[in-house]
Amino acid sequence: MWYHKPDINEELLQSLPNLKIVASSGVGIDHLDLNLLSSYGVKLSNTPFVVSTDTADLGLALMLASSRRLVEGYQMAVSPKTEYFPADWLGAELSGATLGIVGMGTIGYKVAERAKAFEMKILYHNRNQRKKEEESAVGAIYCKKIDDLLHQSDFVLLSVNLTPQTHKLIGKRELELMKPTATLINISRGLVVDQDALVEALHKKVIKAAALDVTYPEPLPRDHPLLKLKNVIITPHIGSATKKTRRLMMENMTESIQAGLTGLPIPNEVS
Repeated sequence: MWYHKPDINEELLQSLPNLKIVASSGVGIDHLDLNLLSSYGVKLSNTPFVVSTDTADLGLALMLASSRRLVEGYQMAVSPKTEYFPADWLGAELSGATLGIVGMGTIGYKVAERAKAFEMKILYHNRNQRKKEEESAVGAIYCKKIDDLLHQSDFVLLSVNLTPQTHKLIGKRELELMKPTATLINISRGLVVDQDALVEALHKKVIKAAALDVTYPEPLPRDHPLLKLKNVIITPHIGSATKKTRRLMMENMTESIQAGLTGLPIPNEVS
């Protein structure tokens, strides 16, 4: 499967009685019915580890672009209407700011490693607390309750899998807990955020800005209000979109398929 295609539904599975394995690109599996696959005896693999470095890089890129208002700045610099650069046109600094990471898996941890180099204070919320030595390596502080993280963070970065528990994890209540100077960054899945609530929060300046690599749907309808807001940066789901990583993803998928067809242990099997 590449870009969630083809659709793996019952009709397809019935038409492929000898199907042994589905190899899905990327880390997310929210587009697949695991119970349905299991009922047909079909195994599943994904490519969770090769995408982590590039996705973490993009998370930091979105944080920098939003805080320093790079998109607005570019538009000002190239606009035929620009006659001078205003001295009071200012962004926000990362150094010394507090980053709250929601979801401290492989990607979230790599974001923390990068943020440490910017001398950021790092908070994180996760189902399970990381080992003390892992926390110490990046200077991360565990928040058992997400509310504590939201209250304190200048930047809130979402790096969780989409599950029934994380569906619209960030809604009106959570946005209102954030600082009015805070920025929301989403590199996970669009449905982790209640987009209607986000639009309202951005309009009413409940939070300052958002930087999103993911939305729902993708792409957004061309008249969607998120596309009209100056305090929003949206990229086209490019977390893993580098030549090297996309090649590695395909190699991972090929290895899993070969293993699945020959009865060997499947790398990155989703159980």
